Parts: sequence; C-alpha cells; structure tokens
Amino acid sequence: MSGVWVFKKGVVSLVDDPSSLPSSDSKIVDSKVLVHTCSDEVITSHEIFKSKLSSLGWEKYYGDSELIQFHKKDFVDSISLPKNFNEFKTSNMYDVIIRNCNEFEVRDM
Repeated sequence: MSGVWVFKKGVVSLVDDPSSLPSSDSKIVDSKVLVHTCSDEVITSHEIFKSKLSSLGWEKYYGDSELIQFHKKDFVDSISLPKNFNEFKTSNMYDVIIRNCNEFEVRDM
C-alpha cells in the first residue's frame, strides 16, 4: 500500500499520487506528525521511534537496505519505514497506528 492518507469532511481516503491533490489538500497532508500518546512525544527521528517500539515488544529486523523494519516475535505483521526519516509519510504513520492501537496517533502540526 503506497500513497498518502487524506482526511476530508470526515472521510479517510488513500491518494496514490499526492502531487495530484489541490494545493489546499497537500498542505493538510504535509502538516501531520506522529505522536506517542502515553508520553505525548512527537516522533522526530528513527532513534525516538525505535525506543518507543522497543518498549512495545517490537524488534528491529536487519535485512532490507532500503527500509528500516520492525517485527514482533510470533507476530505476522511488520512495520516498514523509509531509511531517511525525512521521507516518513502520513501513510507510514497510519501503518504504525494500525499495528499499535492506542499507543500512537496522528495530529496536525
């Protein structure tokens, strides 16, 4: 699943090509941050993110050179993130939330 999640009028939709969004919508997409709800800390780096995931039982998987991946023992799902944190997108944020209910949320900046 690639693309960007967009919230508009209470509806979530996945947009494959964010450059096709009107400028007002693309500003909405660019102004989201991932927040660890227990500590109210904004995730601003892979180091911060790794420490939060580790406390939830996730382990870093060493395999793919293009991605940073995390997995849980005896758990089928994994979390894959771009190696460059500046490429961390809203779709990555929602991928994290789906696998860690009530631990993270996406907020407007």
